[in-house]
Parts: sequence; structure tokens; C-alpha cells
Amino acid sequence: MLRTKIICTLGPASTSPDTILELVQGGMNLARLNMSHGKQEDHRAAIGFIRDAAAQVGQPVGIMVDLSGPKIRVGELEASIELKKGKTVLVAPYDQVQPGEIPCSYRLLSRELQIGDTLLLDDGLLELRCIGTEGDRTELEVVRGGLLKAQKGINLPGVTLTAPSLTEKDLSDLEFALEEGVEYVALSFVRGPEDVIDIKKRVGDRALVIAKIEKAEALRTIEEILPETDAVMVARGDLGVELPFERVPLAQKRIVEMANLYARPVITATQMLESMLEHARPTRAEASDVANAILDGTDALMLSGETAVGRYPREALEALINIGTEIERSGFLVRGPQYLTHPGMDSRGGASSQEHAVSAATVDAVRRVNAPAIVVITRSGFSARLVSSYRPSVPVFAVTTDRATYRQLSMVWGVHPVLAENIEISYNSLTAFGLKSVLSSGVGEVGSVIPVTAGYPFHQSGSTNTMRLEHLQ
Repeated sequence: MLRTKIICTLGPASTSPDTILELVQGGMNLARLNMSHGKQEDHRAAIGFIRDAAAQVGQPVGIMVDLSGPKIRVGELEASIELKKGKTVLVAPYDQVQPGEIPCSYRLLSRELQIGDTLLLDDGLLELRCIGTEGDRTELEVVRGGLLKAQKGINLPGVTLTAPSLTEKDLSDLEFALEEGVEYVALSFVRGPEDVIDIKKRVGDRALVIAKIEKAEALRTIEEILPETDAVMVARGDLGVELPFERVPLAQKRIVEMANLYARPVITATQMLESMLEHARPTRAEASDVANAILDGTDALMLSGETAVGRYPREALEALINIGTEIERSGFLVRGPQYLTHPGMDSRGGASSQEHAVSAATVDAVRRVNAPAIVVITRSGFSARLVSSYRPSVPVFAVTTDRATYRQLSMVWGVHPVLAENIEISYNSLTAFGLKSVLSSGVGEVGSVIPVTAGYPFHQSGSTNTMRLEHLQ
């Protein structure tokens, strides 16, 4: 059982029923649908294929809808524009642009840029500096030039924008996602906790929310964001443009560390195996990048273009599985990520001290009684996520009666979800079901001691308060 979970972005290279089935069979735990590309009807078809493939394989596979967010872009151009260092250009809104000017999707750009602010184009390859504004137009000097193509992204590092985190398109896509019953909704360009609070009010309990950390403001308020969100993503693409590239590695480590300490699943994303867009094998540097993300404590690794538009989607998934397997069987993760050996429970958040105490005791019991597995009885998945955040050295069998929770837990590190249907909802019945699942998986033997963690009463979410030692029989 690979404890690190794998997310694959679906796209033109991977939306056929046969390819999706191969990805599920190959170890994909969560499928990502990027709403920046494709139509809703295409995504609806993909959701059906994912559900069918998961049922055929008999494994839980979650679905994430990734909202576009207020991404600022260059508009359509008659031809690519050569931006030369030292020259000046004018940027104007789409419907106000004049010949020779650069069209921009953000109407308020001239009001929110100050003289001296930096504007980056095409993932930071081109750099411009604001030297003045007049009306709807912004005058910029080219600092680092090159060829500008249509529809390239615009980043404004250090500039606080007033644009809402949810656009009209996002609201439509959000409603689509909730109607389709997906497990996760990812919110792009989060700036602070209020962005997460807003979308969670809209979502309610119909899905879990992933806050994408890709802006400098979000990194500064990460400890305020984490209690409000259900999970986070280290979105290294835009984060690497918002921050100087040399700061991204430590930013990634800090986000992963804080997410673990707040018991929030964390995804590491973007350019994990970028070379596999065109090549059948990853580079050595990419293999090291993936390995270090696992050693840092990430819950999941996400493939983007590699599986969406790359030439080798199945090989990219296999490469991640192989790297993860090698790291996990090496023994380096037995004691968990290095920083987790230092802070005590008083430095953790995201749950009550009682809940942390029970989870810590559960993981400690594994070592003391040489347990081959943990059983967690959970309705919402909270107890399983909390135990997982302590990075136990054995699999966590999460027993739930809720099908949505069953799929949601497919993304959580070290968790093996087990769906308990048509049985009595009681501690004895659910425990017996969980112990039987451990035994049938081949993980444990008759007589082995298994820590069982639960919250009582069962219908209350976030009430982890019980740990007992049971025997496999």
C-alpha cells in the first residue's frame, strides 16, 4: 500500500474511458478536473468514466474540481508582440484596447497598480515595471523582454487586488461540481481566510475545500487559512512567480509542515515530472524533487500537464508510484517527517487538545504493542485525517458508513478507506468490520493487537475521544 497518494489531472491525453481505467488500475487516487480548460459537458462525461472505472476496480477514487479563479490574462493578439528591454507599452482592458496596446482581462489594473510595481507575463519570463497610469490605461517599461503571445498569464507580485476570489465562471463551475457530487473543490488565488470562509458557506457539507497557496498574501496568512480550510495545495506554478524562485523550496516546506501540524491534508503540485510531457522517463532532478516532497510530509503528489496533455500519462503515473515506493520502503519515513519529532501537541492546531491526545496515543500504541495497522471509525473522515497527520508507521484502515467520506479519504496519506454498508452503526459492529478488513488485506495476523480510534457518539463530527486495543480474531 503506497501511503503517499497520487492525483492525476485529466485532459485531452487522458479523458477516454480506457485511459481513465488504466490510471485507476495504475494507482491514481484522485482525479483533477481543471475548469480553466474544457467545457462542463466534457467534465461531466469524465466524471462518469471515473465513477465507472473506480467501481470496476473496486477502489475509492475521489474527484477534485479545480476552479479557475480570477486569473489575469493577456487578451487576443493579431500577432505575437516583441517586447524590447527599455521600451514602453500601454496595457488596457479588453474592450478599450487600441491598436498597438496590450489587452488585459483585469479592468481595474490601472487603479490598483502603483508607480514602481512589477508586472510579470508568461510565468515570469517577461517583466515590466509600472511608470504611470491614466484612466483605464497603464504605462509600463520593459525590464526583461521577449516574445509575448496571446492568452498568457499576468502576475502582480506584492500587489493587493480587490477582485473577488470567485468569478461568475467560478460560481457556475462550483454549482456544476456540487450537482455532480465531487469530493473536493479547489479554490484558486486564495489571499486570506475570508476567501475560504466565503466558499465554504456556499459549499456547506457537500464537498471539502482545498485552498491553493499560490499568492504571497496566502503564505503570510497560512496559519489563519489552515483552520478554515479542509486541505491545502502547494501550487508551485503561480507561487513561483509571486515569489522569487529561490524562495519557493522553503515556502513549500513551510506550507507542508504547517498543514501537517494543523491536520490538513496537503498536496504538492506543478512540474513534478515536467519533462515527461515529451519524454518517457523523468530527469534525476525531478525524481529528487518528488522524493523530497514525500520526505517533507506531503499527503499527495499531483501531476498536471504530464497526464492532461503529455505524451506519456501512464508512464508518468508509474514513475511517481516507483519513486514513492522506493522512498517509503527505505525506512526514512518510519519516524515521520523530521520536524514532527520536535513540536509537542501544544504547537498543533486544527483540533481540540483532547482529539490530538487521542490521536497521539493511538500512534504511540502502534510502537508499544507492535501493531500492524490502525482502525479508525469515522463518519466525516476527521478522525482519520487527524490520526494520519501524526504519520503512523502502519496503514490506517478508516471505516466509514458514508460513501462521500469513503472517496474523500482516498487523498489522505496512509489511509485505506473501508466502506461499511448495511451494518449496525455501533462500536462493536464497526470495529468488527474494520478488524475483518485488516485481516483480509493480509496486513495483520490472528492475535495481533490493533489500536481502534473513534469518536462517540458516532453521529457527531469532530469528536475523536476513544482509543481501545483490540485483537484480530
